[in-house]
Amino acid sequence: MVCTGNICRSPTAEGVLRHHLAALGLAEHVRVDSAGIQGWHAGEAPDARSQAHARRRGYDLSDQQARAVRALDFAEADLILAMDAGHLAALRERCPPQERHKLALLLDHAPAHIGRDVPDPYYGGAAGFEEVLDLIEAACRPLAATLAERLSQMRQG
Repeated sequence: MVCTGNICRSPTAEGVLRHHLAALGLAEHVRVDSAGIQGWHAGEAPDARSQAHARRRGYDLSDQQARAVRALDFAEADLILAMDAGHLAALRERCPPQERHKLALLLDHAPAHIGRDVPDPYYGGAAGFEEVLDLIEAACRPLAATLAERLSQMRQG
């Protein structure tokens, strides 16, 4: 999961996806991480507002620390999901050509929101953080189901 500074959207997406994978019994089988295009907040916890809104919905972001995207991420990850088109463009510039098939928008996993951006709530109020959670949940539920299906196929094949 990738956003600008890795303190609002991408840590929220990481926490929500982890939660849904755990509910499916897959927490030990899928590694979920997040990073920022920029390293401005490296080492910091997610934004307190992101944590508070997530906590109200049962998601715990407290163990996360911000970091910047690393070159190694492109080789290690199976899927790299950007929160908006700007992040996706920045990832495409940095990503080795042979790994670009891994890049997509998070909301491409939300049938009602394909191609849309998860808006940045940082400079807004509570409604922005709630909208971010609504959109991220809309993507992470089907994404967790898709990952569960892929793991099942891998185990059978």
